[in-house]
Amino acid sequence: MSNLNLDFDLEPVRAKYAEERDKRIRKDKREQFTQMRGEFAYFEDDPYTAESAVRAPLTDLKEVIIIGGGFGGLLAGAHLRKAGVDDVRIIEKGGDFGGTWYWNRYPGAHCDIESYCYMPLLEDTGYMPSLKYSFGDEIHEHTKRIANHFALYDDVCFQTEVTKVEWDEAEKVWVIHTDRNDAMRAKHICMANGPLNKPQLPGVPGIETFKGHSFHTSRWDYGYTGGDLHGGLDKLADKRVAIIGTGATALQCVPHVAASAKHTYVVQRTPSSVDERRNAETDPEWAASLKPGWQDERISNLSSVFSGVPMKEDLVADGWTDMMKNINNLAGNAMASGQLNKRPIEELVEIADFQSMERIRNRVDDIVEDKDTAGKLKAYYRKLCKRPAFHDEYLKSFNRQNVDLLDTDGQGVSRITESGIVIGDTEYEIDCLIFATGFEVGTNYTSRSGYDVIGRGELPLSKKWENGPQTMFGVQTAGFPNAFFLGTVHGSTGINLTQTLSEQA
Repeated sequence: MSNLNLDFDLEPVRAKYAEERDKRIRKDKREQFTQMRGEFAYFEDDPYTAESAVRAPLTDLKEVIIIGGGFGGLLAGAHLRKAGVDDVRIIEKGGDFGGTWYWNRYPGAHCDIESYCYMPLLEDTGYMPSLKYSFGDEIHEHTKRIANHFALYDDVCFQTEVTKVEWDEAEKVWVIHTDRNDAMRAKHICMANGPLNKPQLPGVPGIETFKGHSFHTSRWDYGYTGGDLHGGLDKLADKRVAIIGTGATALQCVPHVAASAKHTYVVQRTPSSVDERRNAETDPEWAASLKPGWQDERISNLSSVFSGVPMKEDLVADGWTDMMKNINNLAGNAMASGQLNKRPIEELVEIADFQSMERIRNRVDDIVEDKDTAGKLKAYYRKLCKRPAFHDEYLKSFNRQNVDLLDTDGQGVSRITESGIVIGDTEYEIDCLIFATGFEVGTNYTSRSGYDVIGRGELPLSKKWENGPQTMFGVQTAGFPNAFFLGTVHGSTGINLTQTLSEQA
C-alpha cells in the first residue's frame, strides 16, 4: 500500500462508508415521497405563462409528432429538419420550449457540464456561450434559438399535456389524446418526456398543515422572493426560510437565499460532494480560433476521457474528467511498481475514488469555519453514488451568521407543523418552506411521462414493461411500431445527457 502513496488508511474509510450507507437505507423506498396530485396539485402549476392559449381541438394527420419540447424534442426536430422531414409537430406541456430550463428558473440555476459540450447545435445556430458553465436563462434562450433556427415554432402545441397515445391498427397511425380534447394522428411518434420531468415533495407528516408560504424549486415564486435567476431576493429580507434538500438544485439556490433572507435553514439528510466550479467567461480569442467540427470533437473528447479511453489531450479538464485521470495515473504507478499484479483493478478504482473524495472532504475543512458544521457537510460515499456537485459559493454560505445547517443524520424532517419544521424533537419556526426535493425517479416509465401508450393488440406499455423496460437499444420496443423513445429508458446518460439525446435523435 505504501507504494501507492496513500495519505489515509483504507479500512477505516471503507467502514465509514458502510456506516453512512446503512444509516440512510429506508424501508419506505418510493413511499417517502408525495406526488403532486389532489391537494398538492397546485405545486405543479406553471408560474411562468399566465394565460392559457385558446385553440380548437386537433384531429389532423402528421408525419411525426414529438412529445416534449426540451432538448430531446428539439434535437429530434432539428435532425428531422436536417433529413428533409418538414411535417413535424411538437407537443409541450409548458408555455415555451426549454423543458428542464423552462421549468427550473430558481436562483443560481446553471449547467454542471461545460456549456461548450452541454448546449447542443452551437455551430448550427452560430452561437457561443458566454461562460464555461452557463446560467439557466442563457440555456433557455438557446433552446428557443434552436427552435427558431429549425422552424419548430411553425407547428407546436404549447400548454398541452398528453393523456394517452394509442395505435390505430386499421389506419396504421398513432392517435395522441391530450387535455385539450385533441385526437391528433401521426405516422410516427417520438417521446422525449425527459428523465426528470415530474417534481416531487417529501412525504413528511403534516406537510399539508403548513400555513406559511411554500413552493418547489422547479416552480420558483419570484413574486414572493423578489429578484431573478441571478439573485437579489430582496423580498426575503424579513423572512425565515427553510430549504429541504442538499442536492444539485439546493447547492445553486442556497447562496442566493442565504444572502437575502433574515434567516436560512438548510435541511440535510445526505450531504453532497461539493468540488470547486471555477467558472469563467469564454475567451473570445479561443472562440475565434476554433475550426469547423470543434463541438463534436470536444463532446467526443469529454466522453472518451471520462470513459477511460486514452487521449492525447483532455480538452475539458474539469471535475468530471479528474477522477478518471486519477484512476489511470494510479494504475500507471501500480504497474510501474509491480503492484498491479497484487491488486485487482477494481481496488485501484476504489482507491482512486477514495482519494478524490478525501480531497473534496478536506476542501470542506478549508472553507467552513465551524468544525461541527464542516463535519456534517462531508460526503462519505463513492463519488458516483450521487451526482457529483461543483460550486464555489455553497460551502461559504455556512459561514454566514444567518445560516444554520439542520443535519438530520440521514433521517430527514420528522414532521411539519402549521408554523415550522420539526427535526428530531426541535421545532424551527419559519415563514417560507422551499422544497429542493428533486424529481420522480425509479418509478415506471408511464408514471413519469404522465400517460400510457397502447400498442398493437391494445397492449398498454405499462403492462408490457411492468417488470422493466424491454427495448432495442433503448429507442424502440416490439408491438409499438414507429414509436421512438428518447432519453434514459435503458442505460445511463453517461455524464452529458444532450450527447445521448443527440445520438438517439
